[in-house]
Amino acid sequence: MAFFLETLIGGLMAGMLYALVALGFVLIYKASGVFNFAQGAMVLFAALAMARFSAWVPELTGLDHFLLNNFIAFALAAALMCVVAWAIEQWVLRHLVNQEGATLLMATLGIAYFLEGLGQSLFGNDVYKIDVGMPKDPVFVLDSVFPGGLLVNKEDVISALIAAALVVILSLFFQKTGTGRALRAVADDHQAAQSIGIPLNRIWVIVWCIAGFVALVAGVIWGSKLGVQFSLATIAMRALPVVILGGLTSVPGAIIGGLIIGVGEKLSEVYLGPFVGGGIEIWFAYVLALVFLLFRPQGLFGEKIIDRV
Repeated sequence: MAFFLETLIGGLMAGMLYALVALGFVLIYKASGVFNFAQGAMVLFAALAMARFSAWVPELTGLDHFLLNNFIAFALAAALMCVVAWAIEQWVLRHLVNQEGATLLMATLGIAYFLEGLGQSLFGNDVYKIDVGMPKDPVFVLDSVFPGGLLVNKEDVISALIAAALVVILSLFFQKTGTGRALRAVADDHQAAQSIGIPLNRIWVIVWCIAGFVALVAGVIWGSKLGVQFSLATIAMRALPVVILGGLTSVPGAIIGGLIIGVGEKLSEVYLGPFVGGGIEIWFAYVLALVFLLFRPQGLFGEKIIDRV
């Protein structure tokens, strides 16, 4: 039982990190109806910015304070992601208003390759380290219940709590604020939203800024765990099944889908891997997503679209 619970907890922690990346997909889709293939590149670009700024800030300011240097680096990286969001709206999205979804999808692919190249030009292509002070040593918990206790990674727990808090805040933002309702109106119908005075361009800048901030948080966490390297951009592909399961329009769905995928990967790796061979954790999520696409394409919490003709 203890081993099963350790595997389950590990899956839940990994699922929260997947959900954090999937959250970027959901945010932009909710506000623009665009499936943003640039989300992985945004995570990479934000992580590169954080890694380099955290190294440059002490050199430029002479400050020898770990927390303050990281705070300044994080603020600079967040500001840079807002500049990127403004540039995307100014030079790409505003010229594609009311275009077909496929056109916008191809635009996000172009943005993805541009951000990867820009990140390499600005920050280099070395493997960088992000150190924000999160503890990496595992701890044993529930010693009185299970002999020897359960092995839990502190960093995974903190990361999961950050991701959960971000999901709650964004859910409240979309449901309770005027800007959040405007974002949902724009997603439903661009032309109708414009006709009632909702500034489409400003709304898109806001949502891409929020998605950039989410990408920065995800990039810092993944960079702290794995280091910042260009393969980090592919982490978005691991979040695609999460989006399919949870639904493209549901913020809570992103976290539920992430938990399902994370737990499913860990349990299948441990209990099914010996029977089907290694590597099941790589393709398990995609097979599960394929099943959902066949029987419930809108996902667990997505809105079912009905076209009347």
